[in-house]
Amino acid sequence: MDTYGNLAAGTSTGGMTNKKYNRIGDSPIIAAGTYADNASCAVSCTGHGEYFIRYAVAYDLAARLKYKDQELTEAAREILFDVLKPAGGEGGLIAVDKEGNIAMEFNSPGMYRGMLSPDQKQVAIYRDH
Repeated sequence: MDTYGNLAAGTSTGGMTNKKYNRIGDSPIIAAGTYADNASCAVSCTGHGEYFIRYAVAYDLAARLKYKDQELTEAAREILFDVLKPAGGEGGLIAVDKEGNIAMEFNSPGMYRGMLSPDQKQVAIYRDH
């Protein structure tokens, strides 16, 4: 989020640890691995790309904020734990909503992540609790 409230998402593929070559990547696919919309959120995803593509995870998050008026963290957790996990997909996302709230949720054992805001900073791999 810039100083004017505009949202942007930049997603690069880091890949999964020990992944097989020639796997499908979700990073370059708008709505699957990355999405940004000033009316909802900006989001970057990581994990089993095939599942993020199949379930359009990045866009699903934005749609839940816009159309269901869900809170960012709640929507992220629902997608990751109630949609992806039962289907066999692991991974997570980093997102910021139009209010500047930040979510860094994942359903895998760990996720490399970091954030910086005027009030806080965080760099982590595993859960804090």
